[in-house]
Amino acid sequence: MALWLLLHLTFLRLATTQSFAQEHGFGALGPRSWSNLNLRFSVWPSFNLSSPQEFQEIIQIPNNGSAPLLVDVQVFVSNVFNVDILRYTLSSKLLLRLSWLDTRLAWNSTGHQLGTVTLPWDSLWTPGLVIREALWVNWQDQNPRARVDQDGRVELYLALTTETNCDFELFHFPRDQNECKLSFFTLSNTVMELEFRARVVNEIVSVKREYVVQDMKAQTPSQQLVPCFEVTLSVQNTALKAIIALLVPGQALLLADLCGGLLPLGTERTAYKVTLLLSYLVFHSSLVQSLPSSSSCNPLLIYYFTALLLLLCVSTTETVLLAGLLARENLRAESSPSSAPRGEQQDCGNPGHSPEEALRGVKGSRRSQAEFADHIFFLVYVAGVMCGQCIFAGLWKWVTCQADPAPGEAAQHGGQPKL
Repeated sequence: MALWLLLHLTFLRLATTQSFAQEHGFGALGPRSWSNLNLRFSVWPSFNLSSPQEFQEIIQIPNNGSAPLLVDVQVFVSNVFNVDILRYTLSSKLLLRLSWLDTRLAWNSTGHQLGTVTLPWDSLWTPGLVIREALWVNWQDQNPRARVDQDGRVELYLALTTETNCDFELFHFPRDQNECKLSFFTLSNTVMELEFRARVVNEIVSVKREYVVQDMKAQTPSQQLVPCFEVTLSVQNTALKAIIALLVPGQALLLADLCGGLLPLGTERTAYKVTLLLSYLVFHSSLVQSLPSSSSCNPLLIYYFTALLLLLCVSTTETVLLAGLLARENLRAESSPSSAPRGEQQDCGNPGHSPEEALRGVKGSRRSQAEFADHIFFLVYVAGVMCGQCIFAGLWKWVTCQADPAPGEAAQHGGQPKL
């Protein structure tokens, strides 16, 4: 009875092990099994599994002795698109090539022509990668397959599209140049177990974008809690869209304001200035919506167009005040001829000047005074506008803005930020 029970348990264990190996695509291969190897590439040569515990050991990270396992990473950047400065985001398309050595998967190639096999990624150990700056990640292949050589060298390709956060420095917008980082981490291993060696390859073939990639580099930062590597993309604004949509209309409005000073002082110039001011207010409101805001370094164009708005307000106010003053003086001049008969009685002996000519002379002298003040203001205004343009050009060329450090950079790993 005991012998029968022992034989029954033995056959039951063998059946369970065989079903488990078939479920995961593995099997104990004998000499007859090599004929089916070309039909199922997921079968592992000379790889015997007798228990689930041995299968779990394969899933663990390969042991490299006292040194951490070295994983070579090649990052192929094929496209950078949808750079949104309002949301501070950047979208990119990448291809990762991961390569490492797992001696547990090596086999003896004597008498076998097959040099490489492919395996499902979930049937062996692979580094689980996450992107710290990612808002979302779309992996192109949900079930990638790893390529394994006979010496145990594993090669895995991962294609993804991601949208990541980027800290744009837009002080010199639209001629800004920024560096956007993509930090890849693996959270299931420590720095004592795993180490990355990364490099990046530029495979971008299209430059028909508002932001173009000028440079890219890969590095492995030190003093990290978990294994990681960083890819840095240097993107530069082509400035064509911003120049056409922002700078050209702003300069056109400023030139129109200067030309309005050549109109005669009166109702026509007042209507012209008010219309121009309302148009600039509409333009300025759309400008504020099209430019991003920052906690430390706002674009210099915001201050520039705000200064233009103040200049236009001053010019319009001056026109309205002088035009109103001139109209009031004209009304007083029209009411002053009531004293004309007395003057006529006193100047009976000099009939050469009529009352209408005297009134015309008074109006002309007063109008010349208003026009003289307006002329002086116009010259000062033109000089102020030219000086303002030179000051803005100097600020654009030589002044930089140092943004405040982020809390994570001021004190890493959750420490108290510096005050």
